[in-house]
Amino acid sequence: AEMSYFRLNLLSYLRDAHPDKANDLSFIAGRGDMAAESYSEAIKNGLSHIQAAEIANDVLFKGLLFSPYNIIVEILWNEFFDEISPGDAHAKAKELLPECQAVFAKYNLNDDYAETTEYQVLYTELVGTILILFENEL
Repeated sequence: AEMSYFRLNLLSYLRDAHPDKANDLSFIAGRGDMAAESYSEAIKNGLSHIQAAEIANDVLFKGLLFSPYNIIVEILWNEFFDEISPGDAHAKAKELLPECQAVFAKYNLNDDYAETTEYQVLYTELVGTILILFENEL
């Protein structure tokens, strides 16, 4: 089946930043349709295409800008480069993501979370959790 521009845009982003959500077609359809409707309404209200696209993107990506998956990839690149090659980091992050959910659940993650002072605490806790997971694999 054909997918709209907004649905395809969201699917592409989810594959890169939230691979655990990339197969949720009802979420993608619902969010894509809301973004398309927001775009259409903005155009009807006289906004430019650029302004309408910004509004639609706000709807499309709300709650998805912070990526637990990407922070795990970043940690693997920065802290475990001797254990995991950069080329294998994405696959390993997909494996580690479910194991790290308990850590993420302790924090109030939102779109701006990476700019908060608490981000470094999360980062450090994840490094420790990943280290324990690696040690248990041996």
